[in-house]
Amino acid sequence: MSMMERIYQIDQMLAGRQFITKDELLERLGVSLATLKRDLAYLKDRLNAPIVFDRDLGGYRFERTTNKIGPQYELPGLWFSADEIHALLTMQHLLANLDTGGLLGPHIQPLLARLSGMLGAADNPVEEIQKRIKIQTVGARHFELEHFQALGSALLRRKRLLIRYHAKGTDEVTEREVSPQRLVHYRDNWYMDAWCHLRDGLRAFSVDSIKHAEILEVKSKNVAQKLLDEVLGAGYGIFSGKNVQWATLVFSAERSRWVASEKWHSAQKGKVLPDGHYQLEVPYTDDRELVMDILKYGGDCTVQAPKALANRIRTMALALVANHPA
Repeated sequence: MSMMERIYQIDQMLAGRQFITKDELLERLGVSLATLKRDLAYLKDRLNAPIVFDRDLGGYRFERTTNKIGPQYELPGLWFSADEIHALLTMQHLLANLDTGGLLGPHIQPLLARLSGMLGAADNPVEEIQKRIKIQTVGARHFELEHFQALGSALLRRKRLLIRYHAKGTDEVTEREVSPQRLVHYRDNWYMDAWCHLRDGLRAFSVDSIKHAEILEVKSKNVAQKLLDEVLGAGYGIFSGKNVQWATLVFSAERSRWVASEKWHSAQKGKVLPDGHYQLEVPYTDDRELVMDILKYGGDCTVQAPKALANRIRTMALALVANHPA
């Protein structure tokens, strides 16, 4: 552990406790008494830390009762241990690869440069991390950065937005005034949950389908988190609503080894059947996305309920075979 790591640990221990004994400090830091004394002297003499030894308590503490004259105690600015830097650089690499729109890059780069310098001659410099971690996204749709920034700004400032929205399902473009509630990153794409004043209800808007976004100086309508989850989080996938149904799916014994560890929905129910098949129950309100996920398993997935969903899967499977004969 470096000296600066010890300095920050001592500060955290003293700040979080009424006092701490010499033996506790030595055990936590794993240093000699001479090193501990040097660290405490550095804190007091160089950084103006108000550390005192309280004989009544039998330990060190911060003096909080008197106003200190002269330079005030303050640790150096942003500082991380080598392990923390590795974690941050790894996270940055993940973000850089997930952030295909370049949303965070301009803000992350100054921090990355500082972290790289602090990492110094460590065993895993940033170049090595970037070279050894690879993330590939599939199906991410392009969107305009300026639209995303307008959405984020309106969301945090609690302002309404005027958007021009292209609904791909109907191929219609409508102009809507919306009150943004939250941004959701789901399956490599961004969505905005918002109150639509045109439809007078909650809707999930795909950010890539927003062709124009203008912040209005009108206070946004606030929707309770509970209602947001009930309407837009109750069912399977990004398409949701209030009329929840439950789908019962059974996967082959071979596929069960994969599906048993997958999370389809936060409220899902799953169990391994006596014959090795896997039964999965998921809530849904709009079957579009659920149908696509079921079809990708082909004959390894059977819909037991509801009957309407089973019929829909059967019809679509037959259509796929008819359109792509062997």
